[in-house]
Amino acid sequence: MLKAVSNLIARAEVVVAASLAGAVTLLVLLNIVSRAAGHAIYWVDELAIYCMVWMTFFTTSVLLKKRQCVAVTILTDYFNAEIRYWLALFSDLMVLFFALFLFWLCWNWYDPFTLYQSGFDLQAFQGETFNFMYAENTNTLGLKKFWIWLALPLFAFSLSLHALSNLLENLRPTPVLAGETL
Repeated sequence: MLKAVSNLIARAEVVVAASLAGAVTLLVLLNIVSRAAGHAIYWVDELAIYCMVWMTFFTTSVLLKKRQCVAVTILTDYFNAEIRYWLALFSDLMVLFFALFLFWLCWNWYDPFTLYQSGFDLQAFQGETFNFMYAENTNTLGLKKFWIWLALPLFAFSLSLHALSNLLENLRPTPVLAGETL
């Protein structure tokens, strides 16, 4: 079940990342055309940057799920299959640890319980926590930055699901661990 949910989320992340890549391309082209025409649209650069940041997080999540990240295997290539298995298991565990730690940091950063306890009153929340993340606006778009920063907790959540799915899949008995030869 977890693997199916992870796969579904990964497919959605691929679609969103591809759409964001297309948006970045169109925004850069719009910026070129508008500047060449002498009427630059001032918010296009900022939106393109935010689209690129979100695209990067979605893409990274999918790559880690598929285990297609850049890796230096010069050392692991010298080990037998059993040691490579344990190293892969350790790698999956470290990705899961990183994702859960990042999610915990984001939870503390957004602090939804304190925001709820303050009745969603931003002044009371800021006075109690000295956390001003909900008050900051983007430079040109006028959006609250916490909407942009939402990429981090979403990334941490999806990466946690993917890492747990990979870890559980990797824990299944393999021929090497069962004493059989490959």
